[in-house]
Amino acid sequence: MLETLLMVTVLSQNLEKTESAYEQYLGYELVERGKISEPLAKSWGAKNVAGRNYLVMQPESNKQVFLRFIEDKHKTDYKPMRQEGWNAIEILVQNPDLLAEQLKDSPFKLIRPPRFLTKKRNILAFQAQGPNNELLYFTRVIDPAKSSFNLGVADSFVDNVFIMVLGGTNMAGMKGFYREQLKVPVSGPYPYRIGVLSEAYNLPEETIHSLAIAELKEQFLIEIDQYPDNAKTIDINTDELPAGIAMVSFGVKNLNQITAPFISPPTTQKSNAYQGRRSASIRGAAGELIELVEMSAPLFPALPIDSVKN
Repeated sequence: MLETLLMVTVLSQNLEKTESAYEQYLGYELVERGKISEPLAKSWGAKNVAGRNYLVMQPESNKQVFLRFIEDKHKTDYKPMRQEGWNAIEILVQNPDLLAEQLKDSPFKLIRPPRFLTKKRNILAFQAQGPNNELLYFTRVIDPAKSSFNLGVADSFVDNVFIMVLGGTNMAGMKGFYREQLKVPVSGPYPYRIGVLSEAYNLPEETIHSLAIAELKEQFLIEIDQYPDNAKTIDINTDELPAGIAMVSFGVKNLNQITAPFISPPTTQKSNAYQGRRSASIRGAAGELIELVEMSAPLFPALPIDSVKN
């Protein structure tokens, strides 16, 4: 039922610095800025977010997979992978070694150097922490034919998000939600060493974690990680967005086919990221916020970058 990954939303205490960092070091381009409308904030169950500034950025390849940053000046104790929900953004790149070198002395803090993730040596990646404390994986798929999944390759030096990492304490519940509610094939769990996850919980480097994969139709994946029982849960009753990586937006053919309860009824959005399509939001088994955008609607012309409509 999930067709494609459309957009990842991250909270930012400083939009200007975020825009500059992603533009200067990752080649992302601004495609829209404005203020979050009341209907959109309500659709997320986050009415307090209405009126806040946001911006939307797109990779140099012009692929229709966006990063949206919403201004939130609240100080939080958010730490990647210490909270259930969306915890990492994985981005396709052409040369992880060169990019890692270029990110030294930048707003992106390198966590681990580039290394091969599989015995086939067909996936090379490194991790970094972005200017909003967001955890980023920068990945090169060297030979998609050697992968067990339908993965793409980068068409620009830094390209689009292609994997989102979800974490929670209930692996069975998370797998079941995507398989049963959103009709996505889910495989695993598999035993896997996840260094950044072990480090987040002060566990030995060799700790084995459980990892499952939900595979979308169009070269996108959701990695589902089993977290220790002391992971922080998402408070869904704050009228705010979750800290850190707040939400992921996916394309679906028809919202009427969704059986999971919407936070509020679908509404039509006219900004560049939605282009006149209906959207509605649901919550997953780990409390993660999932925005669903109906792809069957006709597209509206793109609005000016400084449009405040949403």
